[in-house]
Amino acid sequence: MSFYKDEKPLTADNFSLQHNRTFRSTTNVVYQAHHVSRSKRGQVVGTRGGFRGCTVWLTGLSGAGKTTIGFAVEEYLVSHAIPCYSLDGDNIRHGLNKNLGFTATDREENIRRIAEVARLFADAGLVCITSFISPFTKDRNDARKIHEIAGLPFFEVFVNAPLEVCESRDVKGLYKKARAGEIKGFTGIDSDYEKPEAPELVLKTGELTVNDCIQELVDLLKEQDIVPTGVTEEVNELFVPENKLDLVLSDANILPALSITELDLQWIQVLSEGWATPLKGFMREREFLQVLHFGTLLDGGVINMSVPIVLPVSKDDKERLDSCTAFALEFKGKKVAIMRNPEFYEHRKEERCARQWGTTCPQHPYIKMVMESGDWLAGGDLEVFERISWNDGLDQYRLTPRELRQKCKKMRADAIFAFQLRNPVHNGHALLMQDTKRRLLERGYKKPVLLLHPLGGWTKEDDVPLDWRMKQHAAVLDEGVLDPENTIVAIFPSPMMYAGPTEVQWHCRARMIAGANFYIVGRDPAGMPHPETKKDLYEPTHGGKVLTMAPGLTSLEIIPFRVAAYNKVKKAMDFYDKERYHLKTLEYFLRSIKKKKEFAKKKSSSSLKYVHLCT
Repeated sequence: MSFYKDEKPLTADNFSLQHNRTFRSTTNVVYQAHHVSRSKRGQVVGTRGGFRGCTVWLTGLSGAGKTTIGFAVEEYLVSHAIPCYSLDGDNIRHGLNKNLGFTATDREENIRRIAEVARLFADAGLVCITSFISPFTKDRNDARKIHEIAGLPFFEVFVNAPLEVCESRDVKGLYKKARAGEIKGFTGIDSDYEKPEAPELVLKTGELTVNDCIQELVDLLKEQDIVPTGVTEEVNELFVPENKLDLVLSDANILPALSITELDLQWIQVLSEGWATPLKGFMREREFLQVLHFGTLLDGGVINMSVPIVLPVSKDDKERLDSCTAFALEFKGKKVAIMRNPEFYEHRKEERCARQWGTTCPQHPYIKMVMESGDWLAGGDLEVFERISWNDGLDQYRLTPRELRQKCKKMRADAIFAFQLRNPVHNGHALLMQDTKRRLLERGYKKPVLLLHPLGGWTKEDDVPLDWRMKQHAAVLDEGVLDPENTIVAIFPSPMMYAGPTEVQWHCRARMIAGANFYIVGRDPAGMPHPETKKDLYEPTHGGKVLTMAPGLTSLEIIPFRVAAYNKVKKAMDFYDKERYHLKTLEYFLRSIKKKKEFAKKKSSSSLKYVHLCT
């Protein structure tokens, strides 16, 4: 049952009366009512709408894992657009409670202050997570009462780890000091911990992983209507369940069919594997307009979706299928999917191109395909019969978002940093990936894993073919330029649109769906020379800048591209320092990436070696 159902309005008078009667009475302090209601505050706090204020009170022995869980849940909720803040015991004693010691009186006051602050956070509409030992039942009950009087949900979570487990962790060395008598009144050693009698949740951190604990806590918040149910459904695959496949195939055999192109099939692969979650198929007009004009899907929150994923059809096919409630999609005579409840709408090609690419130049390779495609668009729900395979020797690299998440979990990755590229890896790229791993380790991550994720859909003719790019990536790993033990090489099935900063948001969000929480953005991502002027079609730094501002990409952190060059003094790759370059022009030698691409196209073993050694 939700805490917000049948909620009675809280007036300033009855709150101050109950609050003062319970805790403290004064003659010159009067509680002042807010002018903004909780429902109104809930409309503007976060991007999902709805008031979600509550307090999650983590209690347990020192070393049980309260801080780890608190910050992990905070990161999870914020990355899913749920406003949240974690109050940690040590942090609070550096500020608000720095004048308190560890006497019984001070401990009681410590918890009282935290409870009051947590109530304010919750009243502001945030999920407030507190991580405090709070060993005494009375203090925890008083904290709950503060929230109950204010009409705010309070969830007591017992972070339960046996004393011997907590002592074995002892990151701060406190148990050792307590055993030696250097610390008096230490909870669990010479001061009791009163276990919660009826907590809302018990997390046995001696048995569960951090991710397991996150999931259990999020499930609790879902049950209480704090977290919307759709938040945790992160990958929406469109494959027909095995137990329904025969029935759906029978339908397909009697339905009218629409012949699709290889490009359409690539987009079906993208949709069916869940890269474009929450789409259930090719976009209907409402979704198309939201994406084209706002770069987001707006039904169910603000969801970044910067490029239209649409199915063009001819006028004849539109007229033939217009009255159908469903039709089959077939590629080279093989039925691959059914589209249900289709909607046909005009394909305004010039307007689409102007908005998506910022140009209508007919020589642009993807724009050319758009202009030559059908005059109508068909949107509807897809039921895809099986995974799309290309039988090119590379299907084993085409991992779905769910498979990538499972692989990262199996590797026990605590940070996943993704790097997309449509060209071979050069040593400048390698230096950037190595430096990213180093910085993540310095930030406290134990097992950062690189997702080296080349784009595997359609590309223009003068780009390096996918099979040769994959061979070059293998050479980079074989020679130890990148760490093969902490690298996943997989293929991203999306076609390349060469739409610059608009498209790079799509690339970034798709990796977010696959579980990445860091994304390395390159120079001029998804860019190309203007077909007529031969100058950059997009300003090279705009892609990275746009990603840092784009709505709906809160689950990951953007790592900006840094130019790397060969340092002639160090005789090694180094990040290019523009100021230093002007002072000592002989120190840096910038090599041509264009030469690298030309060598790769020669498809020789010597070119593979050159490509990953040059910058």
